Amino acid sequence: SVPGPSVPGPSAPRPRALVQRSSVRGQVLDALRAALVTGELRPGEVYSAPVLGERFGVSATPVREAMQQLALEGAVEVVPNRGFRVVERGDRELAELAEVRALLEAPVWLRLARTVPAERWAELRPLAEATVRAASSGCPAGYAEADRAFHRAVLALAGNEELVRIAGDVHRRSQWPPAGAPAARGRADLVADAHEHTALLDALIAGDPDVVRALIGQHFTGALRDSWALGL
Repeated sequence: SVPGPSVPGPSAPRPRALVQRSSVRGQVLDALRAALVTGELRPGEVYSAPVLGERFGVSATPVREAMQQLALEGAVEVVPNRGFRVVERGDRELAELAEVRALLEAPVWLRLARTVPAERWAELRPLAEATVRAASSGCPAGYAEADRAFHRAVLALAGNEELVRIAGDVHRRSQWPPAGAPAARGRADLVADAHEHTALLDALIAGDPDVVRALIGQHFTGALRDSWALGL
């Protein structure tokens, strides 16, 4: 009998072309997400994969694949024979996302404040300081990424991968500005938000429950006050 085709094991290397394609798609996806945060990709506008491909210096294929991922995340919608339209979202949707974030994250932070030792909190200092540096640079996309990384690291202490995944998705979606919003938040706003991270970490390391509770309330109720919750 003729032996069937061999199936590579889990440790087999991926074909080089596939790895390169996946890498390009990931880079394009990161660039598109950054453009959403800054408002460079404007709500309501239609963008074609070939045109964006020329802009990024790649073929239309990785752009189309990245846009399809953004469609799954709710950032864009497919427009047949034209491309992808950036979804227009109002203040109410952003406020609802901010509320969901507060409901998901705040109770977890409060529980972790009672159970995580100071030395574990101290390990997150570089991530908190990275948010301050990113905010000081005045780059909303860079701050958004650093902000998510810090919150993701905090939630990871709970040991619940589904929580990290779901909260991360809501966080990213909350960073897209609504239609008619300024193209990006100002540097002063970003810096103020970033310093809330370092203040929270100081209180968590010091083990001061009253200060921790007050700062967590301030950090997450700020999202409820703002319809555009970019900097939490």
